[in-house]
Order: sequence, then C-alpha cells, then structure tokens
Amino acid sequence: MRFVLASQSPARLGVLRAAGIDPVVRVSGVDEDAVAAGLVDPAPEALVVALAEAKVRAVLADIAVEHPEAVVVGCDSMLHFDGEMVGKPGSPGVAAERWRRMAGRSGDLLTGHTVVRLAGGEVVGTASAAETTTVHFDSPTPAEVDAYVATGEPLQVAGAFTLDGLGGWFVRRIEGDPSSVIGISLPLTRALLTEVGVSVTDLWR
Repeated sequence: MRFVLASQSPARLGVLRAAGIDPVVRVSGVDEDAVAAGLVDPAPEALVVALAEAKVRAVLADIAVEHPEAVVVGCDSMLHFDGEMVGKPGSPGVAAERWRRMAGRSGDLLTGHTVVRLAGGEVVGTASAAETTTVHFDSPTPAEVDAYVATGEPLQVAGAFTLDGLGGWFVRRIEGDPSSVIGISLPLTRALLTEVGVSVTDLWR
C-alpha cells in the first residue's frame, strides 16, 4: 500500500519523511480561492476540510490507476486571526501588513485533513477532520519584518509564517500540535488512517 500526498508542500513532505514515510507526491493544482468561494459562510474547520477534500478529489482518478492499493492524504492550512481566515499572502505588501497586525498577538492555525483509502482502485474508506493549534507571535522589529518578507518565505505559506523555518524566530510559543502548524498533523493523520482501517506502522519505510 502506498501513501500518496496530494500536496506540493515541502514542509509536509519533510514531516512525513522524518516520521518514517516516503510518500508518492501528486500536486493537485486545486484553485483554493474558487473552492472557498463556492462555500456558503463555512465555519473555519469546514473551510480547511473542504479544501483538503478538494485536493484529494483532484488526484484520485489518476492515483486509482497508478496505485490501486493506496491511501491518499490531502491537507490545507489557514490562520484564523482577527475573526477572518487568511491563507497565503502572495505578495510582500500583504505579508508585511499581516506581520504588523500579528506582532505580539495570537491566532489559531487550522489544518484540514482528508484521507481516502483505495483497494483495487476503488474507494473503500474516507475520513476527514481538522486540527487547531494556537500560535502566539513575538514582536519582530520593522526591520526584522522587512528582512523576513524579503526572503520570500512567508509569501507562500498560510498565515505568512513558518514554525520550522525562518519564521520560527518570531513565534513565541504554541498550544497544540506542532506538526499541524508545519502542515500535517501526525496524530490526526494516524487517527484518520485508523478510521479507514490502516495502521500507520504498516506504512513506515
């Protein structure tokens, strides 16, 4: 049985490899904004789960042919801050503005997870859930924010920060699962695998 990661995130891939799994990587190419726009006033957890499900659905047909015995895992993260859900800033100006707002404050990083099990190329189990971790941000100086944004790192990550990269210098502490903040919750993924009848230890390299 193969573990398929429906994500291009190097951080998620790194978490899985460090935890004993060498996944097949398939980039979904999902238009996250379009998926979100199609939902009617979703709760934060429902939004990230819907995005994770969309990523899995986008690769499922091809995976069923290539790897008929597999578990396909999709994840999506967003930061719930100041009453709104924010994803990747995409531009230096947006990233810098977010950091000016987040400095010295806290937000909830939500990661939606979907696991689909294939047997004989057919879907035989599906499980989804979200993990929420509270992130307490430090107060970087304006010069530090500018330097961080200039690296490009915060532009393509949820909430404009990382825990396992340069952004870790500006995170004071977290309450919850650190792997979920990086992009994929190991405890939650294990629980969802169990729901579809798969033991994570059988997937270790």
